[in-house]
Amino acid sequence: MKPLNAKMLGVGALAGFVAALLVLGAGRQPSSFSAVLYAASALPILLVGLGWGNMAAISAVVTAAALGAIAISPSFALMMTLVTLLPAGWISHLANLARPASELGGPDHLMAWYPLSDILLHLCGLVTFAVIVVGVMIGYGPELIDRLVDVLFTSVAQQQSDFTPDAAVIAQTKSLVLLLLPAIQGGMWVVMLFAAYYIATRIVAASGGGLRPREDIPSSLRMNRNTIFIFLLGLAATFLGGIPAMVGATVVGTFGAGFLLSGFAALHFRTRGKEWRLPALILCYLASLMLMLPAFFILVLGLSDTRKAIEITPNKDADAPKQTDSKL
Repeated sequence: MKPLNAKMLGVGALAGFVAALLVLGAGRQPSSFSAVLYAASALPILLVGLGWGNMAAISAVVTAAALGAIAISPSFALMMTLVTLLPAGWISHLANLARPASELGGPDHLMAWYPLSDILLHLCGLVTFAVIVVGVMIGYGPELIDRLVDVLFTSVAQQQSDFTPDAAVIAQTKSLVLLLLPAIQGGMWVVMLFAAYYIATRIVAASGGGLRPREDIPSSLRMNRNTIFIFLLGLAATFLGGIPAMVGATVVGTFGAGFLLSGFAALHFRTRGKEWRLPALILCYLASLMLMLPAFFILVLGLSDTRKAIEITPNKDADAPKQTDSKL
């Protein structure tokens, strides 16, 4: 047993080293590519967590955080842990959770896995918490946004001599940017971390390792019913102003991204078997990237289809059908 634990810790430490290198490398890249590297740093954590279990994931998180603290600073290590390492380690832990289906009223020879809808709920919650904490650490607020917007308008005025923005327009822009930045950042991070989870599950399944079976994402990826109330509370908070509005905007961004993901999954599921499926999906993805209205319709589709799909698989010693779905 000891050699096995030592091997897990070693594999985890190696994954943490790779994750730390990706984060450190992201700081040296242009902003457009750095976000991809930051998100990719979650992939080693997810791989060891899904393939080797909790001890390997903990070892990876601790190693990456320690290297970040040594290479940059403890505050930098805290930020990378909250934003990337901790969510990756936690969702890999949740993905490995299972219990006998008999506890849910199912047959004794089957196992029920932690629902993907609840994994997505946890991911949205963790990213929301991380964005809020990081915002506090960097002093995010009206003063910071005022300086950023002033610099932006000054730069535009220098390039265009006839550009004379109205004071009311500047004030409106500042209030809009104040809420948009945390919403967009949180939403993008949810999407990128889930993409890392999706890639990790495919890699682990292809390698023959891992505990959780490969899921049919289009049929199982939906948001938990309770997340609608969280999303609506966040939306209502954006009208309160001040700190509640910034927190509400973050919630709208992160949980809205969850509904957007589930909306696309529902779209994939509903277009199965259609001859026009591929061009329609490509058109929807491209339109959602360039325009807000198509993305809004996909989000509404995700809001309209909330449920909990539990993956059911046979026990190791059972001779039963390979896989069935139970919806609660």
